[in-house]
Amino acid sequence: MAVDARRLKAVEKVFGIEAAAVLLFDLMPSWMLDLNLLVESVEAGRPPGAPADWQPGVVIRLPFSIKLSRDGVMCPQALMATADSAMMLACAAAWNGHRPMSVVDQTMHFLRPVNFDVLADARIVRVGRSTSFGRVSLSSAIDRRPIGMVSSAYAML
Repeated sequence: MAVDARRLKAVEKVFGIEAAAVLLFDLMPSWMLDLNLLVESVEAGRPPGAPADWQPGVVIRLPFSIKLSRDGVMCPQALMATADSAMMLACAAAWNGHRPMSVVDQTMHFLRPVNFDVLADARIVRVGRSTSFGRVSLSSAIDRRPIGMVSSAYAML
């Protein structure tokens, strides 16, 4: 599905929450919309007073749903799709807009079962000419305890 560039330009000049929400809706296949992902925050530019190791990124929420669960526990496929979506938005935040790309590697470590809302905090570690690298920390939206770690690489098309 193509992104409507006019719609994105009308939303914001600096990539932020509204532009991220438009990308989620316009770029995701219809089955991914069932995840009901919500954009919580976007950091496209270095905030004042940011530490030296600051990285652009986003935080998205995956609401718990029985539809995405097996035996009351969130399916790992839903968590992996959430991490991938968060990284796509984090890349857009780093570039101040969407660029076509494709995941070339994604590794996830599951730390504990999930039966609650999840926050995915995606950060860009390095942006190269043809490849971007990032990490996603998955945590409980209730107490922020970690539930998963993801590292990924994306090729720019």
